[in-house]
Amino acid sequence: MLRYLFPLVFTALGLAIHAADWPEFMGPTRDQVSTETGLIDTLPAQGPPLVFEKKVGKGYSAPSVRGDTMVIHHRVEMQEIVEACDARTGLTYWKYAYKSDYRDPFGYNNGPRCTPLLTADRCYTFGAEGVLACLDITTGKEIWRRDTQGDFAVPEAFFGVGSTPVLEDGLLFVQVGGQPNSCVVALDANTGKTVWENVGEKTWNGQPMNGWPGERTVHWSINDPAYSMMASYCSPVLATIHGKRHLLVCTRQGLVSLEPKTGKVNFSYWFRAQQDQSVNAMTPVVQDDLILISSAYYHLGSTVLRVDPSGTAVTPLWKGLQLEMHWTRPVLLNGFLYAFSGRNEPDAFFRCVEMSSGRVAWERREGWPNGSHAKIPEGVAPPDVYGRGSAILADGKLIVLGEAGLLGLVKPSPDKLEELARWQVPQMHYPCWTAPVLANKRLYLRDEDRVVCYDLAKKP
Repeated sequence: MLRYLFPLVFTALGLAIHAADWPEFMGPTRDQVSTETGLIDTLPAQGPPLVFEKKVGKGYSAPSVRGDTMVIHHRVEMQEIVEACDARTGLTYWKYAYKSDYRDPFGYNNGPRCTPLLTADRCYTFGAEGVLACLDITTGKEIWRRDTQGDFAVPEAFFGVGSTPVLEDGLLFVQVGGQPNSCVVALDANTGKTVWENVGEKTWNGQPMNGWPGERTVHWSINDPAYSMMASYCSPVLATIHGKRHLLVCTRQGLVSLEPKTGKVNFSYWFRAQQDQSVNAMTPVVQDDLILISSAYYHLGSTVLRVDPSGTAVTPLWKGLQLEMHWTRPVLLNGFLYAFSGRNEPDAFFRCVEMSSGRVAWERREGWPNGSHAKIPEGVAPPDVYGRGSAILADGKLIVLGEAGLLGLVKPSPDKLEELARWQVPQMHYPCWTAPVLANKRLYLRDEDRVVCYDLAKKP
């Protein structure tokens, strides 16, 4: 359903992508890094200038920004809504809505988890029930739409759909989790038609179950809950390793590398906690020929894999609990990972870890006091810690957001933890599980019911 609130004229400048845009999940280069400069070096006592504040529906989806357009995917009552807004004012350009009956079985909110992907003329969104939509970015008109749960026989997941698609060379790569061999699919970005589908029973059956006792191998059964769900909450990663292009997808069962154009499997590596009620949610990190995968469930921890020069095999370089990543992803800079480790709020640590060795350069405990991980009662001040925070990198600084709305600036260095400033954002409340977004020197923050935008430009 398409609804217009008022007419809109897009300029060529508004649609032109440049380094200051943040048009998709994890930013313009999909690694939480922005090339913007000229940002403030500290946070004023009253916070940076507020640009706008906008009430939104439920969800964990981050806003995406391209030019002067911000798109937010959220849920209001029984509808998922894709809403395009003026990135400078928050005023609505258009809305596209469809019915959603999703109910989170664990009591989390029922909104979308995936982040919009914006191109010069299109907007792609992936809803909590698997509705994949392609819209005209100028008008919001539907170009094509797929019901992935019905099209690919997808079993119900623990927390709905949470793996944001990626786009390259006209192909939209989507982790749908379809049975029996359609966990990952490539769609024609122009038409939505399936180009290839792969990963599932044929990938994992007979594979060694790394880390599981008794040197077990996978005996696949669609009726076994250990294998019926295949999609994770990790987004696909495109990377060139040893001169070969890889589509890396950390599924519920583990890491798979595919040829982007054909879907052929290069290699697979079992990576899953032994308990059934567990997920993989951290998007993999790639450095040269190294790949980091991590989970916070049941002491699975992290594994760094080295890709063979042939591109068809991997060897573990190190394993450990130095990083137990829940849903956030580390920021990689000069061979060091800056990350918030821990499954629950009381477990949280802010750590700097060398990727090639697993050496912990420094750490600071960020766990909530009294071991509480319930929602903060109204009128009670949030804890002065980040908890399981998230971070992005820009202008030589980590911009950090804690899960109760504590905003911080940190100088990234393996030598020591140097925090430049911190400020509790008054509009933000627990849970702030959406990572910050930076576009055109404006910082966009989201919690479960609002988006706030602050000006981070350094003033003369």
